[in-house]
Amino acid sequence: MAAPTAPRPGRAIAVITIAVVALYAWMFISGNTTPKLGLDLRGGTSLTLQPVVPEGSDTVITDDAVNQAVEIIRARVDGQGVAEASVTKQGSGANSTIVVEVPGQNEQDLFDKIGKTAKLGFRPVLRSGPPTVVVPTPTPTATPTPSGSASPSVGSTPSPSTTASSTVSPSSTGNPRPATGLKAATASPTVSPTPTPTPTPTPSASSTSVIPSTPITAADQKAFDNLDCTKPIPPEQRPADLPAKTMVTCSSTGAEKFILGPELIPGSDITGASAGLLTSSQGVTTGEWVVNLTFNGDATTKFRDVTRQMFAQTNGSDANRFAIVLDAQVISAPTVNGVISDGRPQISGNFTQQSANDLGNQLKYGALPLAFVPNNLQTISPTLGSDQLRAGILAGLLGLLLVVFYSLFYYRGLGLVSVASLALAGLLTYGLLVLLGHTMGYTLSLAGIAGAIVSIGITADSFVVLFERIRDEMRDGRTLRVAVETGWKRAQRTILAADAVSLIAAVALYLLAVGGVQGFAFTLGLTTLIDVAVVFLFTKPLLTKLARTKFYGNGHKWSGVSPDRLGIHRPTPSARATARKGEPGSNSAAKEA
Repeated sequence: MAAPTAPRPGRAIAVITIAVVALYAWMFISGNTTPKLGLDLRGGTSLTLQPVVPEGSDTVITDDAVNQAVEIIRARVDGQGVAEASVTKQGSGANSTIVVEVPGQNEQDLFDKIGKTAKLGFRPVLRSGPPTVVVPTPTPTATPTPSGSASPSVGSTPSPSTTASSTVSPSSTGNPRPATGLKAATASPTVSPTPTPTPTPTPSASSTSVIPSTPITAADQKAFDNLDCTKPIPPEQRPADLPAKTMVTCSSTGAEKFILGPELIPGSDITGASAGLLTSSQGVTTGEWVVNLTFNGDATTKFRDVTRQMFAQTNGSDANRFAIVLDAQVISAPTVNGVISDGRPQISGNFTQQSANDLGNQLKYGALPLAFVPNNLQTISPTLGSDQLRAGILAGLLGLLLVVFYSLFYYRGLGLVSVASLALAGLLTYGLLVLLGHTMGYTLSLAGIAGAIVSIGITADSFVVLFERIRDEMRDGRTLRVAVETGWKRAQRTILAADAVSLIAAVALYLLAVGGVQGFAFTLGLTTLIDVAVVFLFTKPLLTKLARTKFYGNGHKWSGVSPDRLGIHRPTPSARATARKGEPGSNSAAKEA
């Protein structure tokens, strides 16, 4: 940047003054007068996520999968409106962890918002029932009664379907009705009155069926009977969500358990998700929060056919229910009461506004490629953050005062120039941190404060270089006005070189480091650029103006540029007259020539 010309130093000072005034006017008009503070200063939540492989899953934990999870979690955090949270990966491969640090988010349910896999899928309900374990009815003990006195029921042990679900009701003949519900819309919902030897009949699908016919195996039935949904199931113990296979799982509330058929529509076919209030067919808002989904073209067509087939099942059984499965748990299992042909279904399930927003946010940014469990959840109190903030500010003020005292002691009047320049640099730094915090989401951490403290020395170093160049020029016999201009031409190259080194180091640290080191690097780079602007637009022009005053120009003893201070021998009046006579162009010199 070219130095301003000596005759018009006021222009440069006016430019930087207007910039500062405009910056602070924006701050007070917008009401944003403080920077956004980071986790270590403001308090918040730190969560460590450990990737796990559910039982029966063939998922492999790789660096690529963890890196993809980092990006999705970061998008989820940003979608929550949290400013510049830190989401970093530690370790590699199966030993990887993801550390999430959210400033000002003292919430224990942080994992529920950002750490869930959010793998969504739509599956047909094959069977549903109460959440408790099914206890088989004991077989009656045989008694020596005459033949023909036995019970007329079919079999001595009840069919699994009669105890597995309250929705599976026996027919008038005592034979249980098939609970798969996976028959075409034209298939009869009734069953043959003749008892069958198998506990789970396989319905026959018509040629128009879009829902594959899936029998309930003995293993699925056993898992269903033994499943207890009244107890919380950790994520690592939930069933593997394999799209092509059946699933035995619980509802997210633990109020019901299900046998589900293979996945009909994957969550990857969702193109949009948002929370909203349910509106009735008359256009009246009911006050119930739902999550509105939007499918892509192929899923819209398939979902229309699925709902048409399920809607045709008018017997009120599981045949016309489908389950919305999130992270291997059923979050909603509605009954289809109409054909959904526009590809815009709604998920209902006693949501609050916050829970609906959280689910919409999870679905919007896609499913995590891995399952995670919270490994370490720490809450940093605002009190601890306030103590660290006060300690950082105190350290900065002490460093600034030491620089000010040294400048005034060593440079005297010139020290006032450095104090004014430091004050202007401080105003610019604070204002820009506020501006960046409320426009770009930058948060100031303790490491960032450290970078600002280090920058005090860098800024003071620029003043030292300039002052010493000017004093050297004066020792060579130049006046202050001339020394300011000639010294500046030499000093600006040194100042730019030193600031360039600091800026390169800051950029390298920011690009290669993570976490708090990035905050240090960003603040260091920002203050380095501010130093260049202050020196070029304020310090040097101010010196040019001061050189024209009597206090500085005549070398007052407190100006810092007095001959005695610079070690220059002050010539006597006769010596100065003799020197002037010897200067080229003088009359004496001409006569002697």
